[in-house]
Amino acid sequence: MSPASPPTRAEYCVIACAEAWRGAGEILASPVGVIPSIGARLARLTFAPDLLLTDGEAMLVDADGTVEGWLPYRRHLALVTGGRRHVMMGASQIDRYGNQNISCVGDWARPRRQLLGVRGAPVNTLNHPTSYWIPRHSRRVFVEKADMVCGVGYDRAAEQPGAARFHHLARVVSDLGVLDFATPDHSMRLAAVHPGVTVERVREATGFELTVPDEVPCTREPTAEELRLIREVIDPAGAREREVGP
Repeated sequence: MSPASPPTRAEYCVIACAEAWRGAGEILASPVGVIPSIGARLARLTFAPDLLLTDGEAMLVDADGTVEGWLPYRRHLALVTGGRRHVMMGASQIDRYGNQNISCVGDWARPRRQLLGVRGAPVNTLNHPTSYWIPRHSRRVFVEKADMVCGVGYDRAAEQPGAARFHHLARVVSDLGVLDFATPDHSMRLAAVHPGVTVERVREATGFELTVPDEVPCTREPTAEELRLIREVIDPAGAREREVGP
């Protein structure tokens, strides 16, 4: 892809994911998925130089994969439970308050589809900032009520204020735009649309009523240097385009 060609939808998604770690300081970024991973590396190379990145196993790495240090699993867990991590997970379902499901679709006793399982989602959402990346924004994912709650949403966190004092859902990035919970009742709000996407399209693809401001901005434009880093340094093979599509 030519460095001079306009940003693609996938590249706007990278920018939106990278922004989740702006101002984060020295915390561990745990991106799940191709585009969140590119976004975390882009943030590290530009506006978040103190961000910690991991190879997903036992090492801390630079944005180019150079090993910077050792991260044993016990230390990783200490970062998780101590709030020094910001994960960007996926979601098979997510509702208006940010309750996330990655376990099963349908009745828990007799699910129509078995998924990943609960995994670490409850600990993640109750101990450190959490965001979500959804590459296909649809009513199948953005649902009125999650069939099973894995990641804890704002309504459930409010029921246990003592246990959820570190609960913070930062943003939800999809292939259509950026959503957050900056509303009085912490229900989901449309914070931005990617260029070329209309507010109505986001509404049609969402299975519940979104809070929509009078004016919805577009996801910010990547700088020339950010595009160069994405296209030539971080993802020269163009894996980002396969995750989102044209």
